[in-house]
Amino acid sequence: MVKPTFLILNLLLGCGGETDPKKAESGLKRTLPPLSLPSPALRRLNRAQYDSAITSLLGEGLILPSKLEPDVSADGLQAIGAALTTISPRGVEQYEDAAFDLVNQALNENRSELIDCEPERSVDEACASASLSAFAARAWRRPVTDDERSNLVAISTQAATVLDDFDAGLGYGFAAILQSPHFLFRVELGEDGTDGGVRHFTNHEMASRLSFLLWNTIPDRALLAAADAGDLTTDTGLKAQSDRMMDDPRFEHGVRAFFSDMWMLYALDDLTKDPTLFTHMSPTVGASAREETLLGVVQNVVHDDGDYREIFTTTRTFLDRKLASIYAVRAPSREGFAETMLSPDGGRRGFLGQVSFLALQSHAVSSSATLRGKFVREVVLCDYIPPPPAGLNTAIPEVDADAVTLRERVAVHLEDEYCASCHLQMDPIGLGFEQFDGLGHFRRLDHGAEIDPSGELDGEGFNDAWGLSAHVAAHPDLSPCLTQTLVAYASGHSVTRGEDAMVEYLTTGFEYMDHSTRFLFSDLVMSPAFRLAGALE
Repeated sequence: MVKPTFLILNLLLGCGGETDPKKAESGLKRTLPPLSLPSPALRRLNRAQYDSAITSLLGEGLILPSKLEPDVSADGLQAIGAALTTISPRGVEQYEDAAFDLVNQALNENRSELIDCEPERSVDEACASASLSAFAARAWRRPVTDDERSNLVAISTQAATVLDDFDAGLGYGFAAILQSPHFLFRVELGEDGTDGGVRHFTNHEMASRLSFLLWNTIPDRALLAAADAGDLTTDTGLKAQSDRMMDDPRFEHGVRAFFSDMWMLYALDDLTKDPTLFTHMSPTVGASAREETLLGVVQNVVHDDGDYREIFTTTRTFLDRKLASIYAVRAPSREGFAETMLSPDGGRRGFLGQVSFLALQSHAVSSSATLRGKFVREVVLCDYIPPPPAGLNTAIPEVDADAVTLRERVAVHLEDEYCASCHLQMDPIGLGFEQFDGLGHFRRLDHGAEIDPSGELDGEGFNDAWGLSAHVAAHPDLSPCLTQTLVAYASGHSVTRGEDAMVEYLTTGFEYMDHSTRFLFSDLVMSPAFRLAGALE
């Protein structure tokens, strides 16, 4: 294996976006920190990755399975949960049923995409071998061994003999490929290098890592060809492929997957609100809210190569008619989503003014200062809030004559010393969003009393959610948090102390490049944090 030189680590990495040419000429000077990396781990494909991989392999228009093993979140990310979960006995049955159903659909609808030869009879080992080898190489993201090819051909040949049907027999081989751990798991374990205790990901493992990070699906043929040629363990070859992939429209899928995981937008599928209290609630609100947020993120990261901080301060957003009704603005389009600029009079801007955040971080019947503040602290700024002691009553007092607004009820709640230590880190932030109800509709009164949305975030005072969003965007922990989360997402493990210096290193480049998230993706791909792992346990 060609050992990476990492010469680019002391140079400015071009990222394919619009950057200041003077800044690019000046160069980014950094010193590569020492690394102590954790062991690599197998990661099960999450549901979105499974669906996209199936579509890439079998073609468009198939009816995808409705039930498979559920995704699990760990340390705030499903990407980490994927490395800690296996497949249950029931899950094995579900994947088996799905494999046969999907293959049967594909053979009926997209046969030419699976079989590029015409068998001379019901049993044709040469044709079966060619079709199965090509399919398995894409599904398993690596070359197929002779033994594996022989086993797959034997399965198909035996089935074809019994059924007297080449296609039906071949279907058993295709189904076996889709049930294999080599398809359902990301096998990226690396190989021993010459630098003791450090494992280097192979060319084909790098192809898989690149594709799932940047596109959230399996590698395309060009990426596998680069892996076959040994290009992905060289600086030049890896940079060329990562640039190509980020210039491809499929980069949007990778960006959507990362932000959906980081901000838990997948939970919007199960958004529930009491319709008697929130009259704008409908079954489509969750999906619309997620799409508003992701369209804005994609615009910032993919199309504009913009400043990450602007995601929290922009008044530009994308609305459909349902969200426009919640925001009390004119719908920008009669059908679907369209870009619009929000007025400051509405009190909302950026991600923290959107239904995706405000409704998801609330209760079914009310807003929640604690949930909203906890999200900002833990997810946006990467602070740690310990869980409450077992058996502690964490309920906020009910409305009464002495405590009408949520702020007043929280003040009573914080008189308990066991609650105050943690809630003082969350509730004052969440109260800044209290002018938005549990669905995200703007209001000025709570149970007839005027809402006071002022507060302080780590020494910076704000009058309302508009000002609070500006302080979040300027917070010194915002950039390191995004970097830390992306490293964890890409690697499938929580960031360890041995990686803190690498997070700082990547954050330095991210901030230098005007907080370009696109640059951060590129910088991470070229770093040892993405290309190396610790010893196997």
